[in-house]
Amino acid sequence: MKTVEEAIDVISKVEHPAINYPLTKLGIVKDIELNGDTVVLSFVFPFPNIPIADQLIASIEKPINEIGLKLEYIVRVMNDNERNTFLQLEAEAWKGM
Repeated sequence: MKTVEEAIDVISKVEHPAINYPLTKLGIVKDIELNGDTVVLSFVFPFPNIPIADQLIASIEKPINEIGLKLEYIVRVMNDNERNTFLQLEAEAWKGM
């Protein structure tokens, strides 16, 4: 049986396609838990309706599935503090798309 630590290890290696940081560091992926064979987490986007939301979700779902787990998630928008942190990290590590 997989552990939450194994899931976190896989997830923490997934980088944003335009920013040289993992989605976890950017605050986009949070609240990672393991419920049986399902990873449950939150996708926290800086703004509503971001155009690459599906791409970011798929970038987490693929490695989770590859280690034999399923993915369940909720989506919410960052609060002001989370968004400010995200924008600062984005400015530091922007690589473009």
